[in-house]
Amino acid sequence: MLIDPWASSQVDYDKLVNQFGIKKFQDILNTINKPSRLMRRGVIFGHRDFEKIVPLANQKKEFAVVTGMMPSGQMHIGHKMVVDQLKWYAEKGATLSLPIADMEAYAARGISLEKAKEIAINEYLTNYIALGLDLTSDKVDVYLQSQNNLLKDLTFKISKRANFNEMKAIYGFTPSTNLAHIYAPLTQVADILIPQIPEKGGPKQVVVPVGVDQDPHLRLTRDIADKMNEEYGFITPASTYHRFITGLTGGKMSSSKPKTAIYLNDSPEEAEKKVKTAKTGGRESLAEQKELGGRPDECVIYEMLVYHLLDSDEELSKIHEECKNGTLLCGACKARTGELMKELFEDLHSKQEDAKEIAKTLF
Repeated sequence: MLIDPWASSQVDYDKLVNQFGIKKFQDILNTINKPSRLMRRGVIFGHRDFEKIVPLANQKKEFAVVTGMMPSGQMHIGHKMVVDQLKWYAEKGATLSLPIADMEAYAARGISLEKAKEIAINEYLTNYIALGLDLTSDKVDVYLQSQNNLLKDLTFKISKRANFNEMKAIYGFTPSTNLAHIYAPLTQVADILIPQIPEKGGPKQVVVPVGVDQDPHLRLTRDIADKMNEEYGFITPASTYHRFITGLTGGKMSSSKPKTAIYLNDSPEEAEKKVKTAKTGGRESLAEQKELGGRPDECVIYEMLVYHLLDSDEELSKIHEECKNGTLLCGACKARTGELMKELFEDLHSKQEDAKEIAKTLF
């Protein structure tokens, strides 16, 4: 099983856990003080070494969180998961390191550095702020890869610790792969390790919350951190893994496939309308639905409630049960979910203009 960080693909989560040694997050959930909604509901399903982060988060002691953004297109509702996780970590006292992967966008997607910066400001940083993340805090470090000299120096040193055979085994690179594309993952390794360099305060625990498609970067980083421990004292980074949100038509939600996505720049009315077109877990007929009940665990609408729209676990559990026993029908559930999505987008859009002005000041 090869996981490609640059391609949209369906992922067998159980197979990933078994093959690559990712641990089940549920096993440590009860050790976490006030776990987030995504943790409680199994959206964050796996981890590596997160048990080392738990006591630091519980006691609000020093640790760092790293998560990058690839400025290659529009943000969609699935990206909100990352912001929600960062907000939880910020509340736990973590330092946030947020690289903008403009060099990777250039290498893997052919996007110019200038265009990548524009997308980062207008799409990612603006929406991060509008969704409630304070990027002006002295505990947040936002940077462009191409403008960070400390990162470039660290990447060069890291490149000495990797070879083509290792990169091929992890990423499936071939001899025809352009060298910038091969170099880009090494830059991501540096992104993950940079909070531990002397200029950033030295070795510390780091956690990287990612989708499972990014696990190759984590495996490479953990290997290189071990190799550079003697020189830098690097602590092997921890990671968590969240599920992909399902697209409106089934399959993975993707920025490059408009029919699958609710974009954060959609109007509140358009977001509500898209909800009402989404694939459900309903039966073929109303009679069958009432007799057999719905299938909430196969329903895009229910998933939106789980990921983004309902804070109350009790209310969510009630909807799950009423769907399964046929009491709650798809039409009513879609209407309610559409209203909630519209309210979310109204709040988001009311903050985007001010957020954009703040985003422009970050570089």
